[in-house]
Amino acid sequence: MKHKNIDISIVIPLLNEESNIRELFKQLRRVLEKAVEAFEIIFVDDGSTDQSFAVLKGLHQEYPDSVRVIKFSRNFGQQPAIAAGLKQAQGKAVVVMDADLQDPPEVIGQFIAKWKEGFDVVYGVRSQREGETFFKKFTAELFYKFIRKISCVEIPANVGDFYLLDRKVVDVFIELKEHHRFNRGLVAWMGFKRGVVMYTRKARHSGVTKYSLTKMIRFALDAIMSFSFAPLRMISCFGIFLILFSIIILLIILCLKTFASTMIAGWVFIADSILFTGGLQLLAMGLIGEYLARIGEDTKARPLFVVEEVL
Repeated sequence: MKHKNIDISIVIPLLNEESNIRELFKQLRRVLEKAVEAFEIIFVDDGSTDQSFAVLKGLHQEYPDSVRVIKFSRNFGQQPAIAAGLKQAQGKAVVVMDADLQDPPEVIGQFIAKWKEGFDVVYGVRSQREGETFFKKFTAELFYKFIRKISCVEIPANVGDFYLLDRKVVDVFIELKEHHRFNRGLVAWMGFKRGVVMYTRKARHSGVTKYSLTKMIRFALDAIMSFSFAPLRMISCFGIFLILFSIIILLIILCLKTFASTMIAGWVFIADSILFTGGLQLLAMGLIGEYLARIGEDTKARPLFVVEEVL
């Protein structure tokens, strides 16, 4: 049962952030006490191996009414951690953010102001990214351009896991059961009235990023596979290209042999046949992949539509 007296819930997934937790809580508490009457902060410990859970346990004992802690049995990943926090959140609106203080807590006040204006989803859009390498900035920009190009869902650029969701959006979100999650895409897929708040993303307060290159690649693949059939269709298109190319080569060979009496080596016909057969195989694989992708889309069990309001 939802506690109607809680105005705002803050969901914070974390992994090995013992040095940031208390500073983050102090800043959040200062901002939230000015902005709303009642709030809760939900920390989701995603299998930390340092003293993060001990720090969180201490905070919960000091502030049992406003601090809640979810501890995973192992590291399941940031996206499932966000989903777990949203499922437990009881506020009329929920803000998702990281624990590294790169996303400044004072921006939450602007989120709440936008929410009160009637926006159901409020994104934090990064106007600047301090303390990040050129490689990180370049790959992030490339990823967003690519996913926006191939996806059927409009996913905002320069948006991370720092946003506010109205209660009705959260209720729809927690009904989505898929395992390989790209939460930013799911939030965009649901629709609703969306607003943005521009902010400067700061350098980490302390510690190091937990997003290795391997995790970034896995995250990008989850996003692409969850919201686009483009890779499968590229295989089909390449197969069609090979078929057409092999037919053109065959026509050229026949013309040369018929009108120019040119001797054509036997291996040319063999190579062209292989090219044609390879194209057919790729086309068949792409078509089979399309059917499998549609089956996969059904197993995600996303609703066919989301109703915002009925009059």
